[in-house]
Amino acid sequence: MKFEEITNLFNDFEAASSEYEAVECWSARDLQKLLGYSKWENFEKVIEKAKDACNMAGENMTDHFPDVRKMVAIGSGAEKEIDDILLTRYACYLVAQNGDSRKEEIAFAQNYFAIQTRKAELISQRMLDNERVRAREKLSQTESQLSDILYERGVDSKGFGIIRSKGDQALFKLTTQQLKKKMGVPENRPVADFLPTISITAKTLAAEMTGLNVQNKDLKGINPIEKEHIDNSSAVRDMLLQRGIQPETLPAEEDVKKLQRKLESDGKKVLKDAKKK
Repeated sequence: MKFEEITNLFNDFEAASSEYEAVECWSARDLQKLLGYSKWENFEKVIEKAKDACNMAGENMTDHFPDVRKMVAIGSGAEKEIDDILLTRYACYLVAQNGDSRKEEIAFAQNYFAIQTRKAELISQRMLDNERVRAREKLSQTESQLSDILYERGVDSKGFGIIRSKGDQALFKLTTQQLKKKMGVPENRPVADFLPTISITAKTLAAEMTGLNVQNKDLKGINPIEKEHIDNSSAVRDMLLQRGIQPETLPAEEDVKKLQRKLESDGKKVLKDAKKK
């Protein structure tokens, strides 16, 4: 297949996409032509195979193959309504995989939608990674603010460390050392750097509750503040348990510091590539 042909097909596939309820999709009638099928009846058979593959993969078929109606010209300015199917990017990928691979258009589509689907997966993962990095930054900010509040009420940095550790024990039902061992966290690293986003957010919520209540209740000294933080951490744990989430059983995730460096490196690469264009 010549480069010019590939470029033309790429542009045709890009131009054929549209948005339906904020989801990128393709009209099956349009895709029929792009994939080199002259008869709708033949293309429908490929779509049915793709639907079966979708169901086998455990996906909700109706989310990826919604039935619609569209108007088409029939000559002399007249139009008629015909059946159509909107295909998500994933649906298009399945259609291409079940099409006649002898057709150049099908071979192109198999690669095109495989790459597009992979791009979506990478974007989705990047957004989740970015969310976790932001959650960790938020926890650091919240704990710094709490430390300042506690310092004004007679609790030094050592006391703050004890209070934070007691809060973690109430939240995870494990000591910091036990939690580190369970999750495989290096001794010299904060356990929060390896927690999943929901656990980081839980710690942040408990710390924010403690900061607020320390001020509202005018608590002073390590003992009453320690009890307050334990109570708040226990309350957050109870909320998680009610939703079927046991925080100490969640697996460790990638070191958030490495994740942050990777995101920053990728961002610089994108900017560098953009400048070349």
